[in-house]
Amino acid sequence: MIKEVIVVEGKHDTTAVKRAVDADTIETGGSAVGKDVLARIELAQRKRGVIILTDPDYAGERIRSIVAGRVPGCKHAFLSQDEATLNDDIGIENAKPESIREALAAVRTEAEAPGTDVAWADLFFVGLAGTDGSAHRRLLVGRRLRIGYANAKTFLKRCAMFGIGRKEIAAALAACGWPVDEVWRVDGAAEAARGHGG
Repeated sequence: MIKEVIVVEGKHDTTAVKRAVDADTIETGGSAVGKDVLARIELAQRKRGVIILTDPDYAGERIRSIVAGRVPGCKHAFLSQDEATLNDDIGIENAKPESIREALAAVRTEAEAPGTDVAWADLFFVGLAGTDGSAHRRLLVGRRLRIGYANAKTFLKRCAMFGIGRKEIAAALAACGWPVDEVWRVDGAAEAARGHGG
């Protein structure tokens, strides 16, 4: 049994989680997360810990933000939209048990001292922002890092929240077929640009 309580959106999500793992859940009942639900999540966090597993869509991200903002120290599990889509319907309830198990095995914990060595300029330097293909790159790298898809600003915020640095991003980029300059991996965009006459 998973020690932490898993926060999901609804009863169908609970059913999908229970098909995949032995775990207890708290259902938010949708995007209007009530005070009583937040109180139960706070109690669960104090007693057992909490893993947030919400739909990979706008409403799910809003719920994740509300819960994480109110209940510090939550763990986060992410499914990609591909893993959670069936017939154009996006939701945890559509995910295969194996995908849910993989997401829970790759859970991310908010860093106690949040921070990252990744700067805004770094995202531009490695093509994760500011190019025609940057959204696709973030999708694949976010999937590889198990932090979900995000726009560039949210991607950088998640790197800080989960303590993801340049080395981890470089490994994810390389695994996706986009190796990066060793100087960037160690020293960042400014030094890498200097080394290339920039």
